[in-house]
Amino acid sequence: METFYRAFIVFIMGYLFLRVTGKKAVGEMHSFDLLYIYVLTNIISTPVEVNHIGKSLTYAAIIVILYKIFVRLSLYNKLRWILYDSPTVLIRNGDIDRKGLKKVRMTINELLSQLRVKGYTDTLNIEMAVMEDTGSISVIPKSDYRPIQPNDLNLNVKKEYIPIPLIMDGQILDQNLKYLQLDRSWLLNEVEKVGEKVETITLATFLENRKVFIDNNEMKEHKNDPYYYKPGKG
Repeated sequence: METFYRAFIVFIMGYLFLRVTGKKAVGEMHSFDLLYIYVLTNIISTPVEVNHIGKSLTYAAIIVILYKIFVRLSLYNKLRWILYDSPTVLIRNGDIDRKGLKKVRMTINELLSQLRVKGYTDTLNIEMAVMEDTGSISVIPKSDYRPIQPNDLNLNVKKEYIPIPLIMDGQILDQNLKYLQLDRSWLLNEVEKVGEKVETITLATFLENRKVFIDNNEMKEHKNDPYYYKPGKG
């Protein structure tokens, strides 16, 4: 029980420390972000093997405070250029910058691979490609090759509507019903209209026209239809 107790406390405190410092994908982390994660995880995992749980969590709290201070300091432009690496240009006006590639230790093959992932196959079509301080690559295509925008065609488009989930994996999301000023009886009535049951629904969403879209667990069979071919079957 003591081993379980220590592991549980470490897990919960580690989770709370990470929540305090905010959420960020690993691919978006800067150098000192990753250093903070490595140091913090090493500190909070120590009590799993030894008995100094109080001292370890105190050290972890100090690391969290220092990290928050560094994050606050990085909001000032003068200090930001010290704490973060500056972006590196890899392509400019269709020409590959070899000095930039050498600086970030990237081969041309790797660069071309990253560009293909973003949908660009020809470097001549790129106005600028930059490696950001997080390690991700931003690509700005030349004006002739950028996607057409509604404004280019003088089109007025309506505001994008995001369907609001009401049921997920057979569970009703009461907080969303409350937000929409609806109740369970209304939702259950909508579900019964289409002959479904809440527990069999994978996803039900509230649409812009105030109707409910329902996706259940059943998969329809479409024999011999090439559009429904399942890879691996032969």
